[in-house]
Amino acid sequence: MKKVKRFSTLLLVMVITMSLFLTGCSGDSSSSSGQEGKSENGATKLTLWTFGEQHAEFFEFMADEWNKKNPNKKIQLETTVYPYEDMHNKLLLSLQSGVGAPDIADIEISRFSNYLKGKPQLVELNDIIEPVKDKVIQSRFDIYSKNGKYYGIDFHVGATVIYYNKELLDKAGVDPDQIVTWDDFKEAGKKVVSATGKPMITIEVDGPWTYWPLVVQQGSDFYSKDGSVIVDNDTNIKTLTFLKQLLDEKIAVVAPGGQHHAEEYYGFMNKGGAASVMMPLWYMVRFTDYMPDLKGKMIIRPMPKWTADGKRSAGMGGTGTAITNQSKNVELAKEFLAFAKLSKESNIQIWKQLGFDPLRWDVWSDPALKEPNKYTEYFGDYIFDILTSVKDEINSPTVTENTPKMNELVIQSALHKVLREKSTSPEHALKSVANEMRKQ
Repeated sequence: MKKVKRFSTLLLVMVITMSLFLTGCSGDSSSSSGQEGKSENGATKLTLWTFGEQHAEFFEFMADEWNKKNPNKKIQLETTVYPYEDMHNKLLLSLQSGVGAPDIADIEISRFSNYLKGKPQLVELNDIIEPVKDKVIQSRFDIYSKNGKYYGIDFHVGATVIYYNKELLDKAGVDPDQIVTWDDFKEAGKKVVSATGKPMITIEVDGPWTYWPLVVQQGSDFYSKDGSVIVDNDTNIKTLTFLKQLLDEKIAVVAPGGQHHAEEYYGFMNKGGAASVMMPLWYMVRFTDYMPDLKGKMIIRPMPKWTADGKRSAGMGGTGTAITNQSKNVELAKEFLAFAKLSKESNIQIWKQLGFDPLRWDVWSDPALKEPNKYTEYFGDYIFDILTSVKDEINSPTVTENTPKMNELVIQSALHKVLREKSTSPEHALKSVANEMRKQ
């Protein structure tokens, strides 16, 4: 069976590789780097693949801004938006075959390590990152690096925060600014439940966005920096035990729909279903778009600390934009990428257009980030004051090629069994996950 599987895989790669080669010869510039050159207006063509329509629109905007500022070095950016799986598979195969890759590509964080195996087929970006290293959240660059070389640039920090329903806290006489530690949070939760009959917080069991940030916040993770499996360490067991206690004591409930991106969850929260939810800052758009009735009721605060000197956030999620080694215009692509994601102007636009917390902390105090938009109208204009207060406390996770499988197992074999089914202990569940992943 193994021989058949290898042959089938090889045959598939050969077929797709030939397809990519023929596409590269066909003149379809959205799928080939072979079409780089000058357009009729003298602009240099650069191709970009992404899996997000909003990302494409942002890059097209920045390309227009680039051309205004660089009339003698214009680019013609040709963007293609593919479905998530299709884009990542197509990109990986084109890099492995040496044919058909774009100049620039978005790579989702959980997939990025797949492109760093062996000798990366991506371009090193140290020369454009080093000049701004003292103005950015460093941990957000480390996740796209290998052996001290950077290969991707994110859109955002993804700082995890607590979104509180202040209306419910007020009914319980709870001051959110007095919630400093997770012990404080637990005690406040008891008051909220007693006064309102509503849970203090919701917990994901079909997604990683509750458990993983709590682990990363403490300097732990599912993998160590050297790639060793540490999902069953004491910190992680203690953290899962804490979530189980919140559920057992009725301070928390499992998120309706199992996760914070479910339709059932949006409806539940929109009606004031729970007093808080913990998610990255990019979750703001879910409130504005799917929970309109909470406008003016929700406030943002840092994550509570585990210890007196503990950190109050974790940078979660992300997309690293990379340049492929098949680009015929590497230096121009790097200049444009630096302009589009590392300049002050671009970081302000990342907030204005995408609602993301930009990588450059030196723009967080810029008046432009307090200008009215749907986020300031919903939450208030203090958002980046909160972010600034945790600037030096934002850990990011270690991501490996097995991270998707690890997260899947953590959800199925730990979160489900411990928090939903309550059929096993946190220690037993995490050790089971660890044993399975150490076989990979």
